[in-house]
Amino acid sequence: MMDCKEVQKNITAFLNDELDGRSSESFLGHIKECPECREELSIQYLVREGTARLEEGGSFDLNKDLEDLITSSSQKIQNRRIAAFCIYSLEFIAIIAVIFILVLVFYSK
Repeated sequence: MMDCKEVQKNITAFLNDELDGRSSESFLGHIKECPECREELSIQYLVREGTARLEEGGSFDLNKDLEDLITSSSQKIQNRRIAAFCIYSLEFIAIIAVIFILVLVFYSK
């Protein structure tokens, strides 16, 4: 898991969706546990998004939007884990199938 210094250096990268899977997972794990870093993320998000949205002139709920961003990032991580598990499972099944075929060929002689 990232420490506070690493998290604070990576807030912009997180907000730009530039962190890789492991870094994003580590970042989110720390944010969930550290109120200070969560507050810093919130401040940077509010400044960045608030400024942009004020220029657009519409209404918005930045706290909800930040929660949605964190939730969707966590879901991406979960989806990557599921995909990796499926790939590993298929590879395992393929290896077992090859072994089974080799055994059948060997014992059928």
